[in-house]
Amino acid sequence: MGIALITGAGTGIGRLSAMALSRKGWKTILVGRRPDPLRETADMLETECVVAPGDISKPDDVDRIFKTALDAFGRLDLLFNNAGSFALGTPIDEMKLEDWYKVLDANLNGSVLCARAAFSAMRHQTPQGGRIINNGSLSAYVPRPGSTAYSVTKHAITGLTRSLSLDGRAFNIACGQIDVGNALTDMGAPMLDGVPQPDGSVRPEPTMDPQHVADAVVHMAQLPLQTNIQFMSIMATAMPFIGRG
Repeated sequence: MGIALITGAGTGIGRLSAMALSRKGWKTILVGRRPDPLRETADMLETECVVAPGDISKPDDVDRIFKTALDAFGRLDLLFNNAGSFALGTPIDEMKLEDWYKVLDANLNGSVLCARAAFSAMRHQTPQGGRIINNGSLSAYVPRPGSTAYSVTKHAITGLTRSLSLDGRAFNIACGQIDVGNALTDMGAPMLDGVPQPDGSVRPEPTMDPQHVADAVVHMAQLPLQTNIQFMSIMATAMPFIGRG
């Protein structure tokens, strides 16, 4: 089908998306900070892939990753900007600055750097064009208590998505965003034990199978470039989002 680069491909939604894309015939570049989980993902795939470890918040790493991808496959058809991080929930005055910078680097700086590199590759290749899918969050619309760093960066991802969509029109580059709620990955596992609610209580929340997120990514990816899903929300049906707060 094409060539896809997936960040955060060593675990969770990234791994499942790489597997789902591979089943549809996509070749993949697997990106993440830890080589071992990436190699584990690679062993699960049905199509050719390249393991490209690196820290996407570092420009030199991003340049190397995308050079590796283009050297291997000659073009790039899809970037799934999936990698992200979450800090422990605290009011803003208790938020450690190192946590702020960690989330900012993982969720926003890394996504911008990867989008920049992918946009350049897609703009200058023949045939021109491609698709970027950003992993947003329901927190891009409605925050959780004590989630300043995460919510701010995910709101910013929406701005990135809209900017890429507009700037990409001239170069046949589509950009969409998938906003996920309570997928039962390692990051989402605390939902089962209970998480803070706006009324001050701590309650468990419904979760969803992250495979459905991966399947939705494939659906978005396989649309013709003349068609785009701009924003998709996929969530546990009964989670507190509609009416949150």
